[in-house]
Amino acid sequence: MVFTSAALFVRARGPDEFWRKRRVFKLAAHFHGRPRNVYTFAVRAVHRALVYATKGRKLKKLDMAELWKTRVSASAEQYGVSFDAFKNSLLKSNILLNKKMLADLAIWEPRSFEALAQLSRERAVVEGMPGIQERSVMNQVYGLKNLLKK
Repeated sequence: MVFTSAALFVRARGPDEFWRKRRVFKLAAHFHGRPRNVYTFAVRAVHRALVYATKGRKLKKLDMAELWKTRVSASAEQYGVSFDAFKNSLLKSNILLNKKMLADLAIWEPRSFEALAQLSRERAVVEGMPGIQERSVMNQVYGLKNLLKK
């Protein structure tokens, strides 16, 4: 593209500005009121929304990690082992499963998780780790073995 004058060069910026604004307006399309229609308001609203989205991605990871820990902790305590004793004894037994996999096992494969819990419990008792309780009467009556019998 050849520009014959400076005025034509300045005018040629138009399409770039159009596409730049269009990109912002596409991100603001679901907003209501002036942040949807007015460029200066749209830029601020889109920027704020992108900041919240970035923070939200980090918070989602933290929330999921907390959920997995809660699930594994509850499942391990059902078998009389605290979460820390459970994780440490699995680590010393060279079973390297992360919290997500352990939580999935606790939900979808309860017998596999029970085997891991018994293994970690035995390891913790042998090594004298704290965090081992006697299984309560309620767990023995309403525990997993009684629920899964056919």
